Amino acid sequence: MHRVFAFALLAALLILAPREAAAQSVPSTCIAVAENLPQTLRATYVSLDAKTPIRVAQRGRDEVRITYVHHSTYLIESPNGVTAATDYSGFSGPTVPDIATMNRAHTTHFTEFPDPAIDHVLKGWNPQGGPARHALTVDDMYVRNVPTDIRSVGRGLEPDGNSIFIFEVAGLCIGHLGHLHHRLTDEDYAAIGRLDILMVPVDGGYTLSQEGMGEIAKRLRSSIVLPMHRFRGPIDRFLDRLPDFAVDRRAENSFTVSLRTLPGRPTVIVLSGV
Repeated sequence: MHRVFAFALLAALLILAPREAAAQSVPSTCIAVAENLPQTLRATYVSLDAKTPIRVAQRGRDEVRITYVHHSTYLIESPNGVTAATDYSGFSGPTVPDIATMNRAHTTHFTEFPDPAIDHVLKGWNPQGGPARHALTVDDMYVRNVPTDIRSVGRGLEPDGNSIFIFEVAGLCIGHLGHLHHRLTDEDYAAIGRLDILMVPVDGGYTLSQEGMGEIAKRLRSSIVLPMHRFRGPIDRFLDRLPDFAVDRRAENSFTVSLRTLPGRPTVIVLSGV
C-alpha cells in the first residue's frame, strides 16, 4: 500500500513540478523529485528517461573523457564526441567545444567574445534579468542549470548571477558549481539531483568557504569530486574537510570514466595542473 501511494505521489510531483522542470526539453535522469517525502515513502532520485545514454552504453560506448584545462574550465567529451567547456573564458585548450557554459562573477569565468565556432554558448545569468534557464540537448549530451546568487562589489547579493551547470551524458550526472558564493538550500539540492561527479571551487575565499564546499560535497556524496578554482593555498586544506573521501592524485590532466568504473568509495581526484 505504501509503495502504491509512493508511486502515485511521485507521479503527482512530476505533473506539478516547478517551472525549472517544466522548462526542460527532455526529462532529467538525475533530478530529485521526492527529497521531502516522509521517511517511509522516501525515494530521493527518479530516473525518468535516458534513451540516448542507455543506447550508447548498450553499444559499449559509455566512456566520458574529462580534462582539466585551467582555473575553472574542464572539458567534458561524450561517447559520441560532443564537447562542453565549463566556465569558458576564451580558452579551452586545443579543442573548440560544441558547448561553452559561463558564469559572470569575474572575467576569468566568461568572455564577451566567445569563439564563433562554438555552436552553443550558455550564460549562467540572464542579461534581461531573472534566472537563466537552459535545457539543451546536443546528440548524447543534455545540459541544464540551477541558478544561484553571487556577491557583487558594492551591490551586495545579486540574485541568479551564477549557475550550477549539470551535464547528463552516458548515464552519468556531472555537476559544475561555477562561482558559488553561498550554501545551498534543500530546494537547490532537489533541483540538482544526483551528481556522480562534482566539480567544486576550493579557493575558500572568492567563492564559498572550504568548509561550506566540503559540506556540499559530503551531502551530494558524489563518487568523484574534482577540485578547481585553486590559487596558491595548499589543496590539503580542502581535502581535510572530506576525511571520509579517498584521494587520488594524478600525473595526467585527463581521465575517462563511466558508470561501470566509478569508484566504490567517494574519491577526490586531483588532476595535473589543479
